[in-house]
Amino acid sequence: MRYLTFILLLTTLIACNDKKEEEKIPEPVAKKEVKIIKEFGFVVDSFQVVHDTIRSGDTFGALLAKQNFDAVTIHNITQKIRDTFNLRDIRVGKPYTLFKDKNAPNDLKIFVYEPDKLSYYVVDLRDSVVVHKKKRPVTVKRRIIAGEIEGSLAGTLDKEGVGPAVAQELSEIYAWSVDFFRIQKGDKFGVIINETYISDTIYAGIKNIEASFFEYKGDKIYAFPFKQDTLAKTYDYYDQEGKALKSMFLKAPLKFSRISSRFSPKRFHPVQKRWKAHNGTDYAAPTGTPIMATAHGVVERAGYTSGNGNYVKIKHNNTYSTQYLHMSKILVRTGQRVSQGQIIGKVGSTGLATGPHVCYRFWKNGVQVDALKQKFTSSEPMKKEHMPRYEAYMQPLKKELDSISNLKFNNNK
Repeated sequence: MRYLTFILLLTTLIACNDKKEEEKIPEPVAKKEVKIIKEFGFVVDSFQVVHDTIRSGDTFGALLAKQNFDAVTIHNITQKIRDTFNLRDIRVGKPYTLFKDKNAPNDLKIFVYEPDKLSYYVVDLRDSVVVHKKKRPVTVKRRIIAGEIEGSLAGTLDKEGVGPAVAQELSEIYAWSVDFFRIQKGDKFGVIINETYISDTIYAGIKNIEASFFEYKGDKIYAFPFKQDTLAKTYDYYDQEGKALKSMFLKAPLKFSRISSRFSPKRFHPVQKRWKAHNGTDYAAPTGTPIMATAHGVVERAGYTSGNGNYVKIKHNNTYSTQYLHMSKILVRTGQRVSQGQIIGKVGSTGLATGPHVCYRFWKNGVQVDALKQKFTSSEPMKKEHMPRYEAYMQPLKKELDSISNLKFNNNK
């Protein structure tokens, strides 16, 4: 009996010991996933990476010389890559990256230069010299925006998270139909834009405006880009009825500014200190702001008088002429043919002027008239044979604009 009890006790001890041994076996440790970081397609951990910026006096050859390349080697490298990489295009302030041997920091393996946000050059110095021009992946995101003017168009767009380029483009689209110096609080707009992003995250600006509307002086003015000639390089803009937005004259000679004085039969002159007629419209703007010809024509006079300061007068046809006063600089000459929107001078305060502005004067049949009260028909109308194609293209876009307009503005009431 004692022998049997001993055997049972021994068996129990062995079983418990085996269990403890099993408990001591450690669980396998999961391997941490190593994240591979790449720049320009190269594994960063494989190199010593140096980021820098082109400075004054830097050239490709000078940069290589700093990395211990001799003159003969530099010459041979530049000869091999010059057909793909124009080394004269290297500009101060642009970034470049050096990929050096990790174990021999003085041994440059790869040189990368970024001329802009979208593209970069890779000069691979390993083995044989190879150069590639590459582009970062770009995605396009479509967005529909509607807003109500609170101050300036650019300021209102900024609150909607849109960059100044959209305001600039809208001002050009509506240059013939909206006077952006006279837009008011409460005017409304809507726009369909395509924006570009680098690697899906870095904003790279707008690609194009698909369609837009602007409510101005009670009228809703639509703009749809369309080519009557499908082979044409550029678009013209048309409203929902197929009428061209472009007309003979731009609404103003400056893109953004403010009206500081209007056409008036009687105004107190700030310099001469007396009441007299003011036969023009003054647009205040910083010195140097570009002044545009508001229509095609020929420069009738370009010169200086004590009252006008530096000025330009343009004859557009037998009926109309325009004049631009107080320029800081004249950029055209008498007899020169100019096109609508061409920069003819810069804003200044020459002549009888208290501050920088352009006095814009408008002649009709030899008589000075108020430019802001003139009405002009649009340019080339839509041809009837193109209307079905235009309607099919325009209607879905208009429906989207009307939908966002109703959603935005009706909900705010």
